[in-house]
Amino acid sequence: MQRPAKGKTPRRPALKKTSHTQKDPVGVYCRIRPLGATDEECCIEMISSTTIQLHAPDGIKANRNGEYKETQYSFKKVFGIQTSQIELFEDVAKPLVDDLIHCKNGLLFTYGVTGSGKTFTMTGSPGEGGLLPRSLDMLFNSIGPLQAKRFVFRTDDKNGMEIQGQVDALLERQKRESNQQSTVPKTPSSKQKPDPEFADMISPEEACKCEGVDEDSCYSVFVSYIEIYNNYIYDLLEEAPIDPIRHKPPQSKILREDQNHNMYVSGCTEVEVKSTEEAFQVFWRGQKKRRIADTQLNRESSRSHSVFIVKLAQAPLDADGDHILQDKNQVTVSQLCLVDLAGSERTSRTKAEGSRLREAGNINQSLMTLRTCIEVLRENQMCGTNRMVPYRDSKVTHLFKNYFDGEGKVRMVVCVNPKADDYEETMLVMRFAELTQEVEVARPVDRPICSLAAGRRHRNQAFRDELSRRQEERPGGPNNTEDGSVLNQLLDSLPALPACELVDPTDEQILPRLIEVLERRHRIRQMITEQYTRTANTLKSMLQEFDGHLMAKENFIHEQWGKLGEKDKIMFNQKNEMDRLEKKSKMLEYKIDILQKTTNIYEGDKRSLQQELESREQRLQRELSERKRMEARMQGMVSDTKHQWEKECARRVNAKQLEMQNKLWVKDEKLKQLKAIVSESNSSATSEQQRPPPPPDKPQRASRETDQPRAPEKRSRSPLPTTGTPIRLHHRRSHSAGGERWVDHKPLSNLDLDTVMQPIIPNAIKVSAASEKALSKCHKYVLTHQELASDGEIQTKLIKGDVFRTRGGGQAVQFTDIETLRQECPTASSRKRSSDDGPGQHDGNQMDWNDRENRAPVASTSSGLGLQIGYQKRRK
Repeated sequence: MQRPAKGKTPRRPALKKTSHTQKDPVGVYCRIRPLGATDEECCIEMISSTTIQLHAPDGIKANRNGEYKETQYSFKKVFGIQTSQIELFEDVAKPLVDDLIHCKNGLLFTYGVTGSGKTFTMTGSPGEGGLLPRSLDMLFNSIGPLQAKRFVFRTDDKNGMEIQGQVDALLERQKRESNQQSTVPKTPSSKQKPDPEFADMISPEEACKCEGVDEDSCYSVFVSYIEIYNNYIYDLLEEAPIDPIRHKPPQSKILREDQNHNMYVSGCTEVEVKSTEEAFQVFWRGQKKRRIADTQLNRESSRSHSVFIVKLAQAPLDADGDHILQDKNQVTVSQLCLVDLAGSERTSRTKAEGSRLREAGNINQSLMTLRTCIEVLRENQMCGTNRMVPYRDSKVTHLFKNYFDGEGKVRMVVCVNPKADDYEETMLVMRFAELTQEVEVARPVDRPICSLAAGRRHRNQAFRDELSRRQEERPGGPNNTEDGSVLNQLLDSLPALPACELVDPTDEQILPRLIEVLERRHRIRQMITEQYTRTANTLKSMLQEFDGHLMAKENFIHEQWGKLGEKDKIMFNQKNEMDRLEKKSKMLEYKIDILQKTTNIYEGDKRSLQQELESREQRLQRELSERKRMEARMQGMVSDTKHQWEKECARRVNAKQLEMQNKLWVKDEKLKQLKAIVSESNSSATSEQQRPPPPPDKPQRASRETDQPRAPEKRSRSPLPTTGTPIRLHHRRSHSAGGERWVDHKPLSNLDLDTVMQPIIPNAIKVSAASEKALSKCHKYVLTHQELASDGEIQTKLIKGDVFRTRGGGQAVQFTDIETLRQECPTASSRKRSSDDGPGQHDGNQMDWNDRENRAPVASTSSGLGLQIGYQKRRK
């Protein structure tokens, strides 16, 4: 039994990368999904085979500057709504499958918003197979007859591949067939009837095959299927034991790094498949376990990122071309990852709640991490920085780290939905695609060529065919009679043997004759052999000469084919140049049409703006004229008001001057009277000292006041008592002088009038602004309010109320009474009467002033300046 040889896994030698490594940009393609309804608004327009243009919908036509937002994005190729699945596969996935067969890795993933057709692009539908089934079909069509038997290649637990001998593989197959309770899922047979769900995915007319497959190697295909759900990795091909009592959820897997620094999923199930139907059946088995849900935007929305890994192991045949070479250094493993990323979505549109909301958050977070990694890679490559790429922030980026570091070719298909509702999300997808195209990935290195001679399998097969043909040509075969006749002719040309019967032991003639005949036969045989050798040499030389002529002719034909190929290339380039020029002319014509339409739109906008400007100018002229009229009216009103106030001010100034003159006159009169009294008292005192006392019956001299004639007392409204004792007038006592405690609210804006009578409230809390703290300590409330009366004087109002507690624990005031304090000046009425009366009455008024001045000291309601304060009370 041979010992299994462990093959190396690395896709390329683990050498230090040099600075002159050739790099290729990430291939980004765009596919436009057809609209669901013909009346829906479309926001994407395909300009050329590499460019699309986004039109803002009617709802968000203008940006901040008021301009129309129309942006163009370029891709490696754009596939319109009429593109078939086979056309998409020919341009996108077919080169990746070709690289897979030639020992190079590949990564293909679909990206876009939810409901943009990513799963359809990757998987397809019956009759329209997607990229995944077509890739499997091309792979098995290319290596179908070159596959090794089952279990010759065997995977280990460390991302490696082991090679077993024929005997070990046979024992392994028998063991797997007999052991039905194995934990490894049973590999489905390729001879089973295919599932009708994917039986007609690919029609036979669309089958394709890779050219240049190495026929001196044996191949084996292994597939695995995982999903990344909520940033956890789950194996979709793992068959957990069924527990009828307690259902166990699937266990998540972890990422590990092998000895060559390649990332892999530890413990992931890898199934060996031998046909397209078998591989797709394994895929469909895992697809049924994938998590999908119904949202507002997609009836079957993928809630996880799915990764279908196709791993191809190949090893060269030995020198005989019969068995696999048991050399671990010659074993090569390449893989192709087909990734269906979940679509980014906005929860405001999907109305996601609960677990759907958590899934959407994890999906958006992983896609944001992918975008961040792409941005850092682009910055490092364009700016020469050495920032650390955050691959470990998400399982998606961590798993495919090696591809972006140069372990294979990376391609992305951006799926977009042209409906207007997805405009903003589509803009973000376009920006990410534009960013991704600027990232360059190192070109994978070709594997070293095997040192053994080429064509080993073909020669071994030819030898087997010849051997089987000769076995068929044995006696009893169809060509036996012809060969027998040739042999008989050859035997007839030899001398006939004499009679060989020995009757007598002493006979000495038969044996010598027999020896002579045999010697002649031997000489003839030698002559025939020599002639055959000469003829063979002559034929060989002729064949060599013929081969030389044939090789010369083949070289000539090859040269002619080379020249023809060059001509074809020239014609092809010229045709491509013509096509390019035609496309360019069409694109220019299309741009001219677009510019013409844009010009017409701008002209229409210009006309509308001019009309609007004219209307605004007219409205502005009307507003200006109206404003002038209002200014004229306001000027008239101001002039009238100014004239009135000037009159009023002049009247008040005159009144004040007259009042002051009256006050001065009163003071002068007082001084004169006082001087007369003093002088009279002095003179009387001296006369009394000089003269004897008068007789007792002589009446006393009357005062000057009594001697003067009195004017009629029509100005006095209430007679004053003539007695010398002062009369105290009794007024009604204010309600605010009670025994309750008051809140005396006097605003700071009130003026101090300096009047004799002032509202004084005992046992009161004086405040300038009402507060709940003060109200809670009192039972009564009074507000001192000042306002201008109709006669131009200031009157004071005392607004009183009761304080009571509310149900909410606060304080409230209920107003119950208003007292009014008014200050009046009687001179105004006197002046009015004096102006109305004749000049003869002026003396009477003067006498009235004198009378009032003399009686002032005994009156309790009059002041020394002739002012009277009235105290009134009014209840409401």
